[in-house]
Amino acid sequence: MCAAVRMHPDELDIDAALVRRLISAQFPQWVGLPVTPVASTGTDNAMFRLGPELAVRMPRMEWAAGDVGREGHWLPRLAPQLPLPIPAPVALGRPAAGYPWEWSVVRWLDGVNPAVGALAAPEGLARDLAGFVTALRAVDPTGGPAAHRSVPLSSRDGATRAAIAQLAGAIDAGAATALWDKALRLPEYDGPPTWMHGDLTPGNLLLSRAGRLGAVIDFGLMGVGDPTADLIAAWNLLPAAVRPVFRAGLDADDAMWARGRAWAFSIALVTIPYYRHTNPGLTANARHVVREVLADRSV
Repeated sequence: MCAAVRMHPDELDIDAALVRRLISAQFPQWVGLPVTPVASTGTDNAMFRLGPELAVRMPRMEWAAGDVGREGHWLPRLAPQLPLPIPAPVALGRPAAGYPWEWSVVRWLDGVNPAVGALAAPEGLARDLAGFVTALRAVDPTGGPAAHRSVPLSSRDGATRAAIAQLAGAIDAGAATALWDKALRLPEYDGPPTWMHGDLTPGNLLLSRAGRLGAVIDFGLMGVGDPTADLIAAWNLLPAAVRPVFRAGLDADDAMWARGRAWAFSIALVTIPYYRHTNPGLTANARHVVREVLADRSV
């Protein structure tokens, strides 16, 4: 989808002309490089190519603006300890030209987003994802920021139930409510805090031509805490046949696996009514997650 599509009531109008003005005023070394909107299912930032090697990320709303500085500080520290490329910050832009927040210039990473249901190497991708998450969890968490999704499932109860009610007739609301009720009775995570990405969705993964995981992007929800939410890729991307490979690579017990499934379910349910008119790609994936979770009998 076009980077200029508005998805939030308080979202700013961001277009290539604004990016060119900001680049011209703050980074004259890049004046003349073409600025091109990037089609994306991302919701927090508008993305633009800046020439062949760079990208500009512009927060859409005030509540996303704080992620710029956090990524700029932590990504260079995480990158050397991870097995795959992640975005490398190149420059930090300042508020100007009517744009009120910091913004960033990062290295462009080549690759394609995975096509759910048409993966060339699903088992290898499951192993790659587990390896990346395992490496991220192994990074020393000392001093790391709290992860946005390191919260109990119960904190999502109101939003999840409201979404189920809104989707009644489009989904099996009874089955959805029963699954959610069961999830809320699961024991909470009691392990050590670790690093997590927080948003391992198809739009934040880049594949090589061979279909293997080549890079992971968009760390706006990263942080330290309960890493359960990083299991959501099992349902938003991986086919059921290879989910056990991903699970084994993460050594997830029954409770963690069930919590991860509930996280995927809650995120998807809330996504559908909020984005169904503005982000069809994200909504389609959320509907896929709901179907996959309701059909899953692995726990």
